[in-house]
Amino acid sequence: PAERDLRVERKAPRPARLTCVHFPNDVVFQDYVRQGELERIGRFIRAKRVSLETIYHSGMAAIHEAVLTGNLDCVKLLVELGADINQRDEEDWTPLHMACSDSFPEIAKYLLSLGASVDSENDCGEKPADLIDADCKELVELFGVGAD
Repeated sequence: PAERDLRVERKAPRPARLTCVHFPNDVVFQDYVRQGELERIGRFIRAKRVSLETIYHSGMAAIHEAVLTGNLDCVKLLVELGADINQRDEEDWTPLHMACSDSFPEIAKYLLSLGASVDSENDCGEKPADLIDADCKELVELFGVGAD
């Protein structure tokens, strides 16, 4: 019987496809804030690729996100570039509310030095001092809470 040619012609493997994913500027910027990438934050704002007033899906603006990371340098940069120290998030929390609630006394001192409102109330009627953990002695002393 005739021999069959059992060789199979193989196709060259397809080159890997490169997929480019593009995220909206606000998503990228919010990540830069969370990571404290100061140079990139500055570039985004100076290029007007984002607005500091934007409230993100998290319900917060960039300055709130920066406070929650505890990154004082990032908070300072955002303020220098025009962030409002009394900006409210979706639940009417100001950056000072967050600094007090999350026990960041250095950020609270900085915001107070710029005139942040100590009388602003959030949706629950709480002022920043109402959110201070009694174990955070620096904030307790700064606001004089619990003093008789």
